[in-house]
Amino acid sequence: MAYLRNLRRNLLASSVALTLATASVTAQAEQFINILTGGTSGVYYPLGVALSKIYGENIKDVRTQVQATKASVENLNLLQQGKGEVALALGDSVKMAWEGNTDAGFKGKLDKLRGIAAIYPNYIQIVASKEAGINALSDLKGKSLSVGAAKSGTELNARAIFAAAGMSYSDLGKTEYLPFAESVELMKNRQLDSTLQSAGLGVASLKDLSTSQAITVVSIPADIITKLGTPYIATTIPAGTYQGQDKDVPTAAVINFLVTHADVPEETVYQMTKLMFDNLPAMEAAHQAAKDIKLEKALEGMPIPLHPGAEKFFKEKGLIK
Repeated sequence: MAYLRNLRRNLLASSVALTLATASVTAQAEQFINILTGGTSGVYYPLGVALSKIYGENIKDVRTQVQATKASVENLNLLQQGKGEVALALGDSVKMAWEGNTDAGFKGKLDKLRGIAAIYPNYIQIVASKEAGINALSDLKGKSLSVGAAKSGTELNARAIFAAAGMSYSDLGKTEYLPFAESVELMKNRQLDSTLQSAGLGVASLKDLSTSQAITVVSIPADIITKLGTPYIATTIPAGTYQGQDKDVPTAAVINFLVTHADVPEETVYQMTKLMFDNLPAMEAAHQAAKDIKLEKALEGMPIPLHPGAEKFFKEKGLIK
């Protein structure tokens, strides 16, 4: 009997040890990809969801997660801390993060950041309620404006635009620091005159606003964009982008980048880069802004070093010799 009891005890111990060992190997084999995006009513979030599905279905032993954030600045700080594997971020924010611009919300140089690809441009979209009588940048004086969450990529764009126009937030009647959806809700309730949103064309928040009230899309003149310089470029919000917008509107744009950090394995980043470009129709189905993601433009204006995994992909495609 004692022999049988000992045998059972040894078999049980062996079984537990085998289970723990198997679990350990599984945990080591499984990869985790946390995708840092932005608010759920912006463009980053649906594109992040699309990437999550693409990666989850095509990278072996991977588990993905999409994290809604305050966008560019927060995303880059989280990457530096290793709290995400890939993020979407505005080009000027990426540049300032690499330089360690403390005024922009970075405690120092974010030296772990590595580039994956340039993706699509963010259009600086200033939209006012028609009844506010705002038809030009100068008309914002004395009016209320939401400039995006404090020290977000959008808010950094707002600061730059105001500085180039010879204005500051002190010229406004009231400055609100709110994400896109909250800004629109205040405008719907007649508690806010205007909103500045840095996003892809056809952003859900502004589409929602244009279907609920008459709006004016305010232009940013070419001379102001010239003062801004790189990474800002002159572009146009085409007529019909939003309901009631019957004319093309000149504005500024900033390129977005897909960014990772140095500690993410080379093969993982290679797969992430390849799979995005292999699945652009799925990205476009998630949001029309992805129509501007072009392989031939993937390295344009990259403000940080490329990750070796992305570099391997672009060498295969002949973009890097």
